[in-house]
Amino acid sequence: MNKLTLNSNLEEAILKYLEYCEIERNLSQNTIKMYHFYLMDFLDWTKSFLKKEEILLSAIDYDLIKKYRLELNRRISYKSNQEFKRSTQKTFLVALRSFLKFLVVEEDLELMSPDQIILGKAEERIPKVLNDDQLKKLFEVQDLNKRSGMRDRAILETLFSTGLRVSELVMLDIGDINLNTGEFSVLGKGRKVRIVYLSPSAREWLKRYLATRHDSFSPLFLRYSGKRMIPDDFEGESLRLTVRSVQRLVKKYATRAGIAIDATPHTLRHTFATGLLKEGADLRSVQELLGHSNVSTTQIYTHVTNRQLKEVHKKFHKDVETPLPDQQ
Repeated sequence: MNKLTLNSNLEEAILKYLEYCEIERNLSQNTIKMYHFYLMDFLDWTKSFLKKEEILLSAIDYDLIKKYRLELNRRISYKSNQEFKRSTQKTFLVALRSFLKFLVVEEDLELMSPDQIILGKAEERIPKVLNDDQLKKLFEVQDLNKRSGMRDRAILETLFSTGLRVSELVMLDIGDINLNTGEFSVLGKGRKVRIVYLSPSAREWLKRYLATRHDSFSPLFLRYSGKRMIPDDFEGESLRLTVRSVQRLVKKYATRAGIAIDATPHTLRHTFATGLLKEGADLRSVQELLGHSNVSTTQIYTHVTNRQLKEVHKKFHKDVETPLPDQQ
């Protein structure tokens, strides 16, 4: 593809950038898919705002970006029927800033600096976590007489033991897991490889689940309902459990266990991380185990542990009351 100029088509430039992300930056297909979504949103909005069918790169300037930021701030979500959260707006702008950096650095175009796209401060996010009692209940409501129940217990134990993202979990093959050592490698975001560890409980439940398997299929977790298996699928890929299926099963068991929190697979990841910090793990170690590229992402979990410290402090001073000055 030829070098871009200021007279190049914006859509053409977006496609070139996505190819760059795939080949040069080696980003995952999920990340590229999301970048495509965010940048096409910007393109569609620009066409509507400027009332033009073809947008040139020369149209991108500070005022246009400012108008787009204003539109994002006022946009109503189809799902929640509420205004976009700051964190949601930020994901659109991060993609746009990365695209602009590509145009300036890689394509050597004289456009506004990417740093001029101000991301703004997102709302402070406090991760939802499960307490020990809720975890116990969640792990006790599977029907272990069914092979799906045995599988689901193994899934929950694995998620909590390793802190895996659900997308990482469903991509595991039986050959990836070492039940003897209890540790294995996983390919995470940004195609970064990290080591995760299985607890004795997770290892035991994985063994029990695998003992119910009498097939030679590769995926670690198989679905037992839904569409029929694709003919000649000798590896069993068409039976691999999906991200959505795991999300549904976690929600189902949380409801069955009477847990008020809107639990997701990520809730178990949050619980894993905060549990490590409570037990004294340092932030860098937790960062490594979670596969975060930046320690600032891991720091959101310190808010949870700090809040628990506050409750401990509050309880201590309630139990050990001292008279106020005017009572002495």
